[in-house]
Amino acid sequence: MKNILLFALVYSILFFSCKKKENKESSKVRIKNNYSISLERIDSITFDYIGNPTIHDLDPKNRMAIFMEHKESSQIINITSFDGQLISSLSKWGDQPDNYGKLLASLKIINKNSFYALGTRGLLKFNFDGTLISSVHISEIPLLGFSNIGMGDGMEELNSGFTIENRESTPKLKSGKEYYSNIKPLLLVLPNKNEIVGILKIPDSSIFLKGKWFFNNAWDPAYTVIKDQIVIAFGLEPKLYCFSSNELYSLIKEFPLNLPDYQYFKGLDEFSSDVRFFGQARTSGKILNVKKFNDFFIISYFPGFNASDMEESFINKSPEASIEFWSKMKEKYPSRIAILDSTGNVINDFVPEGLEPSSMLLRDGQLWMMEKPDEEVERDYYRLFRVGLKVENI
Repeated sequence: MKNILLFALVYSILFFSCKKKENKESSKVRIKNNYSISLERIDSITFDYIGNPTIHDLDPKNRMAIFMEHKESSQIINITSFDGQLISSLSKWGDQPDNYGKLLASLKIINKNSFYALGTRGLLKFNFDGTLISSVHISEIPLLGFSNIGMGDGMEELNSGFTIENRESTPKLKSGKEYYSNIKPLLLVLPNKNEIVGILKIPDSSIFLKGKWFFNNAWDPAYTVIKDQIVIAFGLEPKLYCFSSNELYSLIKEFPLNLPDYQYFKGLDEFSSDVRFFGQARTSGKILNVKKFNDFFIISYFPGFNASDMEESFINKSPEASIEFWSKMKEKYPSRIAILDSTGNVINDFVPEGLEPSSMLLRDGQLWMMEKPDEEVERDYYRLFRVGLKVENI
């Protein structure tokens, strides 16, 4: 009898121990290492402004921001202090003799008196009063299909120059592998040499070098430059690559991004002009922004549609039904934030409340994000938040 009771007791302990371990394992995607981590708001800046501003850059050291109102007939540059005071308002677009042409990257603050503008007329340096300080002609500026302009997509300093994303339109080659292996994902602007050069190569282990074809710019890079590395993700591929930041740009390591419910296009054997091929650009998951902060990787991403919603997106609808459908999809699939440890384990994954995930910007060791706009009410201000990582023991 004692043996039976002893066996029952041991069984109960083992059963509940295993059950507890099983439950813990099932939440691994969300929480690991007996602690949770999330974003917390540390500070905020409010700017009085009516309109739809595009934030280009911040300078926490000198407490200022630069933004633009991109309109069809004007591009007004505004420099504002963190106290909300307008420092300067100017235009270097259109008929201005010292205009930048087509803007290729977000404006970048240099110091408390000047900023850079990289355009098709070169790398221009302006005072805040609009005076042109210097102009570096760049030979053979690539014809970029389009440029992402805004907070989270700025120029990053690297090897006496600045990096920008390469969205150059290139001719199609015989095979997908040949085409994508010739792509240089980043451009390095070198003012001292008056040139722009393509850097990095998509690694052989990437999904893009398996012989498949993808919609245009499916590989668009999201990256960050840290002391000795370039950390980068290639568009829809859920993987992080770490390259050396020296001039060899050798691949150091790579690891998959195990993002929950991430749905992405796996490519086709043949290049296609069918809407179901190019339309994947709107429905496929995509990595939007990558930052490394306090030894953690912070990833902003669009999760992508599930199979049924993707199929529904290609069905012809009335204008009203189409608006209703895409409105529902926007609500169903908001962009998310994933926080990973240094080995790539996902510690937390969430939708940041009231913040725009893709807007993450690192300046002077501080992480800043833009407040998500209210789509129902036009505000007469916009806000930026300095955020930190909040770690709590479980």
